[in-house]
Amino acid sequence: MASEISHDTQHPYWSQAPESLFTQLQSAPSGLSQDEALRRLESFGKNTIVAKREMTPLVLFLSQFKSSIVIILIVATVISAFVQDWPDAIIILAIVLGSAVLSFIQEYNAGNAAARLKAQVDAKATVLRDNRPQTLSIESIVPGDVVLLSAGSLIPADGVVLEAKDLFVNQAVLTGETFPVEKKPGVAPADAALTDRVNCIFMGTSVRSGSGKALIVETGARTVFGQIAKRLTLRPPETEFERGIRRLGYLLTEFMLVMVAAIFALNVFFQKPILDSLLFSVALAVGLTPQLLPAIINVNLARGSQRMAQRGVIVRRLASIENFGSMDILCTDKTGTLTLGVVRLDHAYDIRGEESERVRRAAWLNAHFQTGIANPLDEAILASVETPVAEAVKVDEIPYDFTRKRLSVVVEEQGQRRLICKGALESVLAACTHVMDAEAQATLTPAVAQAIHNNYWAWSAQGYRVLGVAEKIAPPKTAYDRSDEADLTLLGFLLFFDPPKPGVKETIDRLRALGVRLKIITGDNKLAARHIAESLGWSAPVILTSADLDQLRDEALWVQAEQTDIFAEVDPNEKERIILALKKTRHVVGYMGDGINDAPSLHSADVSISVANAVDVAREAADFVLLKQDLAVLAEGIVEGRKTFANTLKYIFMAVSANFGNMFSVAGASLFLPYLPLLPKQILLLNFLTDLPEMTISTDNVDDAWVQTPHRWNIDFIRRFMLIFGPLSSIFDYMTFAVLLWWLRLPEASFQTGWFLESVISALLVVLVLRTRLPFFRSRPGPLLLGVSALVIVVAIALPYSPLATVFGFAPPPASALPWIAGIIALYVVSAEWVKHWFYRTWKERS
Repeated sequence: MASEISHDTQHPYWSQAPESLFTQLQSAPSGLSQDEALRRLESFGKNTIVAKREMTPLVLFLSQFKSSIVIILIVATVISAFVQDWPDAIIILAIVLGSAVLSFIQEYNAGNAAARLKAQVDAKATVLRDNRPQTLSIESIVPGDVVLLSAGSLIPADGVVLEAKDLFVNQAVLTGETFPVEKKPGVAPADAALTDRVNCIFMGTSVRSGSGKALIVETGARTVFGQIAKRLTLRPPETEFERGIRRLGYLLTEFMLVMVAAIFALNVFFQKPILDSLLFSVALAVGLTPQLLPAIINVNLARGSQRMAQRGVIVRRLASIENFGSMDILCTDKTGTLTLGVVRLDHAYDIRGEESERVRRAAWLNAHFQTGIANPLDEAILASVETPVAEAVKVDEIPYDFTRKRLSVVVEEQGQRRLICKGALESVLAACTHVMDAEAQATLTPAVAQAIHNNYWAWSAQGYRVLGVAEKIAPPKTAYDRSDEADLTLLGFLLFFDPPKPGVKETIDRLRALGVRLKIITGDNKLAARHIAESLGWSAPVILTSADLDQLRDEALWVQAEQTDIFAEVDPNEKERIILALKKTRHVVGYMGDGINDAPSLHSADVSISVANAVDVAREAADFVLLKQDLAVLAEGIVEGRKTFANTLKYIFMAVSANFGNMFSVAGASLFLPYLPLLPKQILLLNFLTDLPEMTISTDNVDDAWVQTPHRWNIDFIRRFMLIFGPLSSIFDYMTFAVLLWWLRLPEASFQTGWFLESVISALLVVLVLRTRLPFFRSRPGPLLLGVSALVIVVAIALPYSPLATVFGFAPPPASALPWIAGIIALYVVSAEWVKHWFYRTWKERS
């Protein structure tokens, strides 16, 4: 049983033979049974760094009451009950509960939808269960599992290597090592440092090349990565949107504290009842605070993620949607994104530029026997040969890496060993001393090298990607390494072509129209990259090569990167440097990648995008995963991201300005009236009713003008908006105050009812004005927003005439007051439209 598993505490697992570990872990080379794995999962817990507490519906509901404002309201309810003011206590509690229930329903539904979408792209691992390979979520891995590893796999937990074939692991995340480390079965000393445990794999690292099998010993918090996490506060970087919400909270808190303290003190000074003054002050604070903001944000982001999923974009981190909409530069490779991604081998040329079966056969052997990173070039080579080469036997392999940019296999045929090397032409040529010319070996002279380069440039200018193929007779030895890639004979060239995707030019134009500039970052040479770019409509694209980058200091690159269209011949570290340079110049940078070498760039970008068929390490690093590797899908996602951001900001604009204005009016009026201008329960009801339509804001239509350009969070703009439109609403509140009190001389209850009606109706109608920058009659609101607003207006008008009127302290205003109220509301709507036009013309929000 899982609970009976015990480790040898005197000898760490890396110093023990696999047979001993199998015994301790009660496992076998065939893996665990499914039933035993489930028992262990319950005993050891999920394989995660931080134990996640499942958010049950009850816990989610209770979390709606953690706000300090809600706690103050509940305390006020208790005080009201203590002094036996039961009506007020019941009403306040009912409104608090109503808000909590609404928020709970929205968050619960949104959370479930987001979790279902995220589960589609969570990292997986291949595990032997009941002696059969199964693909499972990494969270399901338990001690005793036997996992199968291949290039691009994320290593799910800590363990020992059982089998390895050229297994190279990138463990820089733990050790800082620049190059991948080869892992082999064996035993390490008990006191071996992390870097010396070549028989171990560690959670959080990734397989760079090769394949292998490993026995899992430690999972979750017991892994090396988990132990580091205990000593660190691991939190994803705060997005600009999250930072803006936090700063908005500070702003509102400052206003709230000053208002509560001042109004409470003044009301007590004027000898108004202390309890009523306290409840009134707290109600004002609640009225100022957009208390449904967390629910609105979660609902907007979750609905946005669902709409984006319908467009083929899975959102892995909801808070990144804002960055998606703000993105103004997108960096991407060309293969599979700008091109079809269906690479074909058009030619296998010898040194003279003639078709050669010898070159094609050597390339086939190299591609067939290599076990490293799967790639479309090898697939194209294999597909180009109809009759497989059966008589050759693989002896060894020197895996590909991004420094050498070549891969070699050693094969044995008819008693002779040959090392066959394939890779980037410059890299292969650097290891050659001879060329094969018409079945005769010749020395690689400068003149021959120049002729090779001339052909290379000519083919590249036609859009071909060119690889070199070389070989030599390999002396018999136990193992071969990089030093054996010397004194090679160049056999010839492989010419691949990947045509542009149909319609991609139109998609690039659409991205440009959306304010997103596309930059190509590719390992291909500049001539091939230029050919593709020009075929897609770039006119004289600006190109920087890897050699150019090496000559630029970081400060110079900041300037140059903005002006460059294509970065060619770059390696993974240079990709990351380019992205960081673009970010330094205040761009919101997106990066789209699907390979092992893309992980650093994905981590560095503001918006990281991968595809569903990407390697695990790339998909796990991404904020967004495209179900199709298609820029058209990405363009749709950008539009949906901007709509989501727009609707979230709509609520913030409307809530903070309307609430600030209403509360400023009520607070001021309370100083001049012999009674409270609105009872605490009426303020809470006002806040509740005006929030109801805004709960539907995620379904609202968004103007095309907003979608066409990137937008970024601007707290100063929101403050300015609040300080202009808040007092504007107060002007008409005070106008209502003057008419009801001095002109019509209404008694207390009728005055409060009239002001309540004016506040509710005007707030809901002005929402329809402020939700758009266009004249409100030219921007159609969403049907749900319009319908709920109309329903709330009807409810508000009916309340004073209903049985609930006495409960809330309402009294029907006289008929003579209604035309005045309607006229003031109409004047307010017209004024808001005029001020909006002036405001956006005077203060243009920075993008």
